[in-house]
Amino acid sequence: MPTSFLPSMSRLIRPLRSLANGLGVAWWARVETTGPDVTYWFGPFISKSSLKAELKTFVDDLGSENPESLTHTMLRTRRSEPFTISTDG
Repeated sequence: MPTSFLPSMSRLIRPLRSLANGLGVAWWARVETTGPDVTYWFGPFISKSSLKAELKTFVDDLGSENPESLTHTMLRTRRSEPFTISTDG
């Protein structure tokens, strides 16, 4: 693939992600921590494989904050703000 084609492809990614999210077919990760009790939504991604490729960095970053536990679920859904939901007072 010619390198001149790559910049035009990258300009398309954001609108494609937005469209996929609007249609409810975008991939998201719901990452939940305890201590503090927070739910993070990470996405949207067009494919599950692209989400998987980026998720480790996001989870590692959250893990550096030393929560008591951290779990994640990948799912196809539509999301809007807020992307971070805290249940701590």
